[in-house]
Amino acid sequence: MVKELLLSIKPRHILVVGDLCIDRYTFGSVNRISPEAPVPVLHASREEHRPGMAGNAILNLLSLGQRVSALGRIASDYAGRTLTDALLAENVGLHGLLTQEGYQTPIKNRFIASNQQILRVDTESTEPLPGHLEHEIISTLPALLEGVDAVAISDYGKGFLTPTLLAALIQHARQRNIPTIVDPKGRAFARYALATVIKPNLQEAIDASNLSPCTPLPLIAATLLQQTGADHLMITRSEKGISLFSGDTHHYLPAEEREVRDVTGAGDTVLAVTTAAVANQIPIIQGAHLANLAASIAIQRFGCARISLQDLATLAG
Repeated sequence: MVKELLLSIKPRHILVVGDLCIDRYTFGSVNRISPEAPVPVLHASREEHRPGMAGNAILNLLSLGQRVSALGRIASDYAGRTLTDALLAENVGLHGLLTQEGYQTPIKNRFIASNQQILRVDTESTEPLPGHLEHEIISTLPALLEGVDAVAISDYGKGFLTPTLLAALIQHARQRNIPTIVDPKGRAFARYALATVIKPNLQEAIDASNLSPCTPLPLIAATLLQQTGADHLMITRSEKGISLFSGDTHHYLPAEEREVRDVTGAGDTVLAVTTAAVANQIPIIQGAHLANLAASIAIQRFGCARISLQDLATLAG
């Protein structure tokens, strides 16, 4: 069944909306402790720069053969230029990439020794999008959504996705029968009202429901579906897999048993695979199954992994 599903995934146009950053990886080795303080000394050997946060969802969608446009913000700084160049090199549509003066493009710098992350340093600003830029973006939504088959919303809580922008985006998409798939942040899930799919992890779902962690998961899901009016709620549960709720229907998809090497970016992988499936009109339960398989591959790889259709076909045997 998996191979048949993969054959049905064709190139579609996906708009990825959300917070963007640069993921910088500094690789090296640790052979001694600093004489200045009881900390390891990393002897750096190389650096890599990759699009991060919503950029990781973009990279995964590209690896799944999708055509991608981006809607987000950067600054006119080194990190912003590096991010732009990286996305251009991947042929990502950048008409929705906004440059905000006075803003700082976020950087997540991970320091790696022997494939083990020993430190992460974040340089970022979480200021909300200014009102005049918010209105400017909203005015461009009809043009940005032209020819789009699905919208992936990657919210990292860095201020770009304001409630007003989210409401306008989801409304414009619904008017055009374009599905929206949301990777949420924070407790206020009402800001994603009327999205097609909302994809929190288990802790995010519990927090947003304002219910006790001991509350049965179906009740948590029913509360969130009522709050948001979403068509589907896909709760990722780490090593326990995915629980999918659609109205009164509940499907549980257990995870493949895999050695966990690094969970970084696994949520972005699930978002990308689910979006590619929905854009190709694959039923949500089957899309969730593919996303579950993709996550089982992602957690075995170091850093933010790019999962391809070939990877999924290989796993399916």
